[in-house]
Amino acid sequence: MLELNQEQAGRTTLFVEVILPLAISRNYTYRVPLSMNDGIRIGSRVIVQFGKSKIYTAIIYSVSETAPELYEAKYILDVLDEEPVVNAQQLRLWEWIAAYYFCSLGEVMQAALPAALKLASETRIILMEDHETDKATLNDKEYLIVEALSIQPELKISEVTKLLGQKTVYPVLKSLFGKGVIHISEEVIQRYKPKRKAFFELHTDYADQENLRALFTVLERAPKQLEALMGYIKLRRQGPQISKKELLEAANCGEAAIKALVEKGIFIQEERIVSRLSTDEAETYTNFTLTVTQEQALQSIRQQFDSKEVVLLHGITSSGKTLIYIRLIEEVITSGRQALFLLPEIALTTQVIERLKQYFGNQIGVYHSKFSDNERAETWTQVLKGQYRLVLGARSAVLLPFADLGLIIVDEEHETSYKQFDPSPRYHARDTAIYLAHVHRAKVLLGSATPSLESYYNAEAGKYGLATISGRFGNSRLPEIRVVSIAEETKRKTMVSHFTSVLITEIGDALSRKEQVILFQNRRGYTSFLLCRTCGFTPKCINCDVSLTYHKSTQKLHCHYCGYKQETVSVCPACGSTHIEQKGFGTEKVEDELAMIFPGAVIARMDLDATRTKYSFQKILADFEERKTDILVGTQMITKGLDFDHITLIGIINADSLLNYPDFRAYEKSFQLLSQVAGRAGRREKTGKVVIQAYDTQHRVLHQVISNDYHALYKTELAERKNFAYPPFYRLIRLDIKHKDQQKAEMVATRMAAELKVTFGDRILGPQPPLIARVRNFYIQTILIKCERAGDSIQKIKQALAAILLKFEADKANKGILLRVDVDPF
Repeated sequence: MLELNQEQAGRTTLFVEVILPLAISRNYTYRVPLSMNDGIRIGSRVIVQFGKSKIYTAIIYSVSETAPELYEAKYILDVLDEEPVVNAQQLRLWEWIAAYYFCSLGEVMQAALPAALKLASETRIILMEDHETDKATLNDKEYLIVEALSIQPELKISEVTKLLGQKTVYPVLKSLFGKGVIHISEEVIQRYKPKRKAFFELHTDYADQENLRALFTVLERAPKQLEALMGYIKLRRQGPQISKKELLEAANCGEAAIKALVEKGIFIQEERIVSRLSTDEAETYTNFTLTVTQEQALQSIRQQFDSKEVVLLHGITSSGKTLIYIRLIEEVITSGRQALFLLPEIALTTQVIERLKQYFGNQIGVYHSKFSDNERAETWTQVLKGQYRLVLGARSAVLLPFADLGLIIVDEEHETSYKQFDPSPRYHARDTAIYLAHVHRAKVLLGSATPSLESYYNAEAGKYGLATISGRFGNSRLPEIRVVSIAEETKRKTMVSHFTSVLITEIGDALSRKEQVILFQNRRGYTSFLLCRTCGFTPKCINCDVSLTYHKSTQKLHCHYCGYKQETVSVCPACGSTHIEQKGFGTEKVEDELAMIFPGAVIARMDLDATRTKYSFQKILADFEERKTDILVGTQMITKGLDFDHITLIGIINADSLLNYPDFRAYEKSFQLLSQVAGRAGRREKTGKVVIQAYDTQHRVLHQVISNDYHALYKTELAERKNFAYPPFYRLIRLDIKHKDQQKAEMVATRMAAELKVTFGDRILGPQPPLIARVRNFYIQTILIKCERAGDSIQKIKQALAAILLKFEADKANKGILLRVDVDPF
């Protein structure tokens, strides 16, 4: 004991500053037990207690020998990792996200780290060891708990609640604890569990041919076991690892036969850790040839990467941008570095991964929200070790722990899906990717047929490089676009439900030629709202200021903001009338009515409701690619880069709903969406057709879409933005002030705006309620701050704003107020 103390006396006491997965403004410092000194590394996970009893996984941010001055440091409880799970480049990225997007490092950690790498804290009840319980001293409820613990080793609080049939169980547990019967512990549960698989080998005794023949003779009386052995020998020729699943399929025998062979010592069973991620061997193809325009664009990108960190590739739809991406990725992988390919939607990820697997085989790692917690954790670990040379993913993939990143491709860079709106951090994956590339000294290629105004402005100003492709790949031509007046056809009574006669005729012609059709309606559900024709009553959400949408699939009214559902209305609750009308329409109704108009067609729907399960995207897209589906109806999911051979007709059901949205980006987004939808048509030799239904057929954006004139849109929108001080000339910071009391929300917002105007003057707009003024029972008031891009104005504004927000949070008069800060909100 004395020797141990002398050894410890010569060691340094370490203190670690850790990032907790909580929205707290500062990191917390803990003391390291001397026995754990050697395991301390920045970026590793440690278990710590925060507050009275809660236990969290934290990430070591820094190590020092200095104790905190204002509080006594608690000891860390355990070190989880031999090697860091977060690297130095990631921590730099986290710091930038926290500073730029006004959030805490804990919130960035919570968003970045897969759930399986975070530990859960759960109170557990365990019987005391070597304790003889006199059950006569226990009351009925205590007896029930002790009996349950004698059957199973531990109980959770939730399980005790169910057992006793009451919510308050702590007094009972406290009594048992006082009697020394149970131990109550706050234990940490490791969520990530490696996937294990059973593999079989033949015992070495039967490696000898003579013994093997003797074994066949013995097993003649057990035909199923003999089949299992024959199946094993057949598989053994293909490879050394034979899994249980493979053996069952090859031998066509039951599990009992395999189990019997294991018990007899003929088979040796071994449990091995395997990857959850796909390991199917994919044949690679690299022998494609770029067109002259593609080769010119590729050379231009290479040259501009010599002097620019970021290059924008502006290529019209179906110009073959993906082939250019492949060539650049090949070069990066050959140099020994990693590449990240960002896509805006999981739906697009599904199709693109199959295409890229043809070129890169199993060098690809995939990361998106449809993966399970354990699959995400495995991808995280593989990327950290540098085992994936190419990572393909949606927004969250930008937060992975890359070892040596050489290239980031942001496809469809204009998409709003790259922006995280809730919860914090409210980051934009495109902008975050540019900073991540700066950290790794990598290059960024932004690709789009309809670039965001900000990106194109940066390219025009010389901040980014610019490469263009003006022609479509191969023999495909731009589609013929026709705008049809809904008003005119309504007047002539030629409308069939929500479809003009032109669209109905074109759909019929396409189906008769065995071609495929895509119909776009940017609203899900069946009908937008119900209306009483007698008194004007409309069913509304009880939590939000929105009308409820009718969904035929559930026969219920849904709120698309908070998820509230209620039974549909057939009798008006206000006046008792039965004259309830359905107004507006969504993808469900379009699908339903098409089935009546074209009864022989196979129709599928792709929207949020139809793609909730893990493999729903793959199923819908696979059926469409294999031509099992004739018509695909969808929301904006179908606009994002899908590439199929036999689509010759695109129908846009109602363009006005896009153009008339109250948003300064409405025309830009409408042009992007309509152009991208149109771009899905005629992507091979056949010329595609696009039918746009609208009331305002003379709208300038529709004419710009018809002529595919992005530059005309860019010039007109840029002039408007400059006149009214919007991006790209100004940056925006949005403050949302929320409270369940409307008057308090308005009062606090008015006071906040007045204080901001003292510092920022006419840069402040508001407060005013947003389009949806109440969501989840919180009334919202919005304040907008406009920041000049010139000079260091944004940094000074952020510093001043941070001081005001700190003062706001410290003021007790603002208790109960929720304040949300969103940088670059739209």
